[in-house]
Amino acid sequence: MTTDRYQKGLDKLKELTVPTPDCATGHMDIGAGFKDVAPDLQRWVVEFAFGDVYARPGLDNKQKVLTTISALVAQGTPQIGMHVVTGLNVGLTPDEIVGCIMHLVPYVGFPRALNALRVAQDVFAEQGVKISQAQDLA
Repeated sequence: MTTDRYQKGLDKLKELTVPTPDCATGHMDIGAGFKDVAPDLQRWVVEFAFGDVYARPGLDNKQKVLTTISALVAQGTPQIGMHVVTGLNVGLTPDEIVGCIMHLVPYVGFPRALNALRVAQDVFAEQGVKISQAQDLA
């Protein structure tokens, strides 16, 4: 049973990800691994997070993903890496992603920013992308 909200969410996910032969949503974990304990989680993620929230007008995909990265850095959650990949997919540069994380230091603290930078650094290495200019303001 596919609802309009579910399809709208899948369509938005396709804008944000690069599908693989094994997964239509590419790198994006949408809860499929929890079907045995929470069979409706995937539907909630697709319909609400992507069909309702990500599909809202007002921000472009880059702004939405940068906002998501900021929230995840503030929370210190492991989904940061998944959304750094998404950021690169929608056209954010590594410099913009690192700039966002660095901007958060006075608001979220050094430990969360350092952890997020490590995750971003790992994603950049996996994706074969580099920062074009690291700034040292010393």
